[in-house]
Amino acid sequence: MRDEEMATPNFLPTKKELQLSSKNFASKLIDSGNYNLEEIYAQALRAKEAISIIETELKKALPDENFEAFGIKANFRNGGNTINYSEDPVYADYKKQIKQREELIKTATNSDVKIYDEDGYEVPKVSKTPRKSALAISF
Repeated sequence: MRDEEMATPNFLPTKKELQLSSKNFASKLIDSGNYNLEEIYAQALRAKEAISIIETELKKALPDENFEAFGIKANFRNGGNTINYSEDPVYADYKKQIKQREELIKTATNSDVKIYDEDGYEVPKVSKTPRKSALAISF
């Protein structure tokens, strides 16, 4: 390590350095061919889950104030308020109508026959956008 880094309490790697070294570590594991990648992945998920739980519990115990430690700055922010639009009857009615229309469109798009709405208009078949495939994990 560099001398000036050793002289300060923040000698730990930066976020970018952590990301780069972690990516390099993973690449070496993959490229070596000496490891079962499914097993290493499973262990990484377990470690990630453990660290995530520890981080969550520690965060809950922190006071609601700003702090700085080991090069990490934390700024407390008040959550503010969310407007409850659904308490407005007009909004709630529009939302209900949209849900009903979504169901009609879904039915029309997946059907071989023409579908008509309550006003007698044909419900158009719309295009579909494929979702990204993913590996589902559970333990």
